[in-house]
Amino acid sequence: MPGNHTPTIGLTTLSLAPAGAHRASRLAQNRTYIQAVVQAGGLPLLIPHLEDRTLLRTVYERLDGLLLPGGEDIHPGHFREAIHERCRSISPERDATELPLARWAVEEGKPVLGICRGVQVMNVALGGSLYQDIGAQCPGASRHDWYPGFPRNLLAHGVTLVDGTNLARMLDASALEVNSLHHQSVKDLAPALELVAVAPDGVVEAVEVRDHPFAIGGQWHPEELAADDARHQRLFDALVRASRGE
Repeated sequence: MPGNHTPTIGLTTLSLAPAGAHRASRLAQNRTYIQAVVQAGGLPLLIPHLEDRTLLRTVYERLDGLLLPGGEDIHPGHFREAIHERCRSISPERDATELPLARWAVEEGKPVLGICRGVQVMNVALGGSLYQDIGAQCPGASRHDWYPGFPRNLLAHGVTLVDGTNLARMLDASALEVNSLHHQSVKDLAPALELVAVAPDGVVEAVEVRDHPFAIGGQWHPEELAADDARHQRLFDALVRASRGE
């Protein structure tokens, strides 16, 4: 719907384990994602884990755009692998929610932005695979898991952007410094995806879906950097503009 309306941006949630025997399990999301969407002019809507496809589809159809944030590891069964010993927390309920959402958004032209786990969800949903642990499976790779114990806005390494891509035009840059809070990454790129940014060690840092109004996934966390470098806020601004039909 083109115009000046406030687009609804769905944000999926992560699981918080109970802190004690008498505490209920909870679903939540980091405030920085919500702030970035609001700053861009969008209306954030948190999406619970919904394994019922009918309910999930009902939620999806009420969204103007989709944001897939960071979080738990994807179950490697979704890309036909056994669980590696360094694979960490897995949420089957989150996988069951996010993988269909990502497929629908790509297939139906709904704007979607994937961050950290989100870019991995996009890749797996479209037929790609992941390195379950960069340190164990990518000889010669640099450290990418600068967490916990480090500021979330720590600039850990640079990324090189591919010239002529939507991402490079959006950020008006050929390179930038980013934070790094992940231990997994894209291995085999899904056929529908295009590589648009890489780290110095060759680890995939961003992808785009070809011939789509707006479908971008980035491995770093721009929501944690937007306050210090406005270029990172542009990702959320572009998502909201696309979701508005501009």
